[in-house]
Amino acid sequence: MFEEMSKVVVGQQVLINRLLVGLFTGGHVLLEGVPGLAKTLTVSTLAEILNLDFQRIQFTPDLLPSDIVGTMIYKPKMGDYEVKKGPIFANMILADEVNRSPAKVQSALLQAMQEKEVTIGEETYSLDRPFFVLATQNPVEQEGTYPLPEAQLDRFMMKVFVDYPNKAEELEVMRRMSNLDYDYKPKVVLTKEDIAEIRQGINAITISETLENYIVELVFATRRPLEYGLRDEARYIQFGVSPRGTIKLNLAAKALAYMDGREYVLPEDIKEVAPDVFNHRIILNYEAEADGITTRSVIDSILRKVAISR
Repeated sequence: MFEEMSKVVVGQQVLINRLLVGLFTGGHVLLEGVPGLAKTLTVSTLAEILNLDFQRIQFTPDLLPSDIVGTMIYKPKMGDYEVKKGPIFANMILADEVNRSPAKVQSALLQAMQEKEVTIGEETYSLDRPFFVLATQNPVEQEGTYPLPEAQLDRFMMKVFVDYPNKAEELEVMRRMSNLDYDYKPKVVLTKEDIAEIRQGINAITISETLENYIVELVFATRRPLEYGLRDEARYIQFGVSPRGTIKLNLAAKALAYMDGREYVLPEDIKEVAPDVFNHRIILNYEAEADGITTRSVIDSILRKVAISR
């Protein structure tokens, strides 16, 4: 999969890795990055490689919930209503600039993410499996946006920051995109059945009781930082990680182990993916913003200071 992706997308290995972690564990991913970093291209290419139904929904201030889930249309000749399903009925959804729409539209998407079903009229419809939502946010433009509430952000398994490519990658992007004849069509590598089998394999990954306790300690350090000697960080943390974060960190660590060809989780798996799972779940106060403290710096301190108990 990485080989096929690299023929279309230059770099962004961490992004691709995290997308696969979310897909294989049934978790949704929120992407944040400036425009032009190939977020949409990466997602659409991934859908092609997996032969999944893909829909891109551009979130705008005038978008309605029915534009996402669907609606009932009256048919005069039939004298009855007919269900017209919306773009949410696909395997992979790209919710582009999800914070551009008001709360009622965001709620329609997030309800589908949580319950894997939608209600149109009086009927409830199950969504196709696998069902995977990738939402994007632009960190630069804040005018005309409706930030997702913390409770809704928690529905996402991970929040991944998409960074600029390095110089070598930028050079390759320039050369490749300057060739107007370059139009590689990626091959289908996995099927829906393969994804279901991979999920079973991840479920069978072993995580020791010591590492299970380590995950819990990391989470509690975000809630009770003073008990873990995190005096400086305690000044800035308003809310810590929710129980959903504990579950998602366990699953993400197992997925990393599986993708690395191991049958067991290592501490490095937990440390590698913890920032992406905690990014949007640790809420800092205004004092942190005034002092220039970021969520990532707080997470790094927690990972550095919280030890693994034997």
